Amino acid sequence: MKLDRIDITILHELQENGRVTNVDLAELVNLTPSPCLMRVKRLQDNGYIEGYSALINVAKLGQTLTVFTEVTLKNHRQIDFAKFLVAVEKIEQLIECHLVSGGYDYLLKFVTAGISEYQTIMERLTGVDAGIDKYFSFVVLKSPIARTHIPLPTLFPK
Repeated sequence: MKLDRIDITILHELQENGRVTNVDLAELVNLTPSPCLMRVKRLQDNGYIEGYSALINVAKLGQTLTVFTEVTLKNHRQIDFAKFLVAVEKIEQLIECHLVSGGYDYLLKFVTAGISEYQTIMERLTGVDAGIDKYFSFVVLKSPIARTHIPLPTLFPK
């Protein structure tokens, strides 16, 4: 499926406000409601829209700790990467996991109730032999910029 400028604009607007009504979305992208709804359904059916969710202000709920963790594996065979992923995918506090190039293999993002919970997670992870050679932790003190959307019109101008 090839996307045009209107499809990109629909995706952009839905990123900004996933609860926008179809009538309002149609107005934002200069379509009538029926063709707009057909495009949204087509984008969903083709996997461009994977779902909708709410952005939660976690700070209102209580204190949390965000930690970025660089992980280097002992070995670099395909089975070692798979073994690591099986171990980490079960950790609910793991919010993001990225295979990266450079001086380490994975960059992980955890959100925990505090440092002791993070420490317990890492002790358990190193204890189950997930193939970790070493890891470095970076505690987030403040996040002055934390965007939840990707600049689609800039990345994919039509």
